[in-house]
Amino acid sequence: MSFFDLNPRLEGDSLPVLDLPLSTVRLMKDANYPWLLLVPRKPDLVEIIDLEEDDQLQLMREIALASRVLRSATECEKLNVGALGNQVSQLHVHVIARFRDDAAWPGPIWGVVSPKPYEDAADEHLINRLRDSFAAETDFD
Repeated sequence: MSFFDLNPRLEGDSLPVLDLPLSTVRLMKDANYPWLLLVPRKPDLVEIIDLEEDDQLQLMREIALASRVLRSATECEKLNVGALGNQVSQLHVHVIARFRDDAAWPGPIWGVVSPKPYEDAADEHLINRLRDSFAAETDFD
């Protein structure tokens, strides 16, 4: 039996926020777009259909929760949610806050501009807001 290991690229491109019952939640290191990743903590997953049915439903609940939290923390105008996995095959779901004035609006974010680092501990402040929002919505503090 293999254990869950976070793909090194996902780990390097993101910061830990917290763990939900199924998924670890991470903030992408890109201040262009507040952007969460949900990575189910199960080994050898590539597609959502690789999860057992109960875990598929749990993932959908966690996506909805992360979406509410990100919208609350950022007051975004739109959320983009997707599980692409073309570059990193490990199952992960993107929840991206979008704004009409962001660099990629209204198109997809990939490849439009280079990732922009958070400045002056803005990532830590956002992570704390996200954790507070998750705690307000759940019992997972």
